[in-house]
Amino acid sequence: MVLLENDSFLTELTRLFQKCRTSGSVVLTLKKYDGRTKPVPRKGSEFEPNDNKCLLRASDGKKKISTVVSSKEVIKFQMAYSNLLRAHIDGLKKKDKKSKSKKTKATQ
Repeated sequence: MVLLENDSFLTELTRLFQKCRTSGSVVLTLKKYDGRTKPVPRKGSEFEPNDNKCLLRASDGKKKISTVVSSKEVIKFQMAYSNLLRAHIDGLKKKDKKSKSKKTKATQ
């Protein structure tokens, strides 16, 4: 997995979306990140992070990219990220409403 800066992550994410446009999918995950890579023992010292961070990961099954966004940069990153998602999430399939109406006729 490659840890990238925020701007380069958005650039690579755009490339992943374009690569998977005709076939394939991109998996995005988002979680809170405190900077630790190892778990803390239960009865150990309590760790208080000074800065809340967010870890974003994207994968197309072969290539994995990730970035860490701090709370200071979240507004700027969120605006660019949402614009990118709006531009590239247009291949979603619409629900087939015919199958739902057939089920209701069968139960009546």
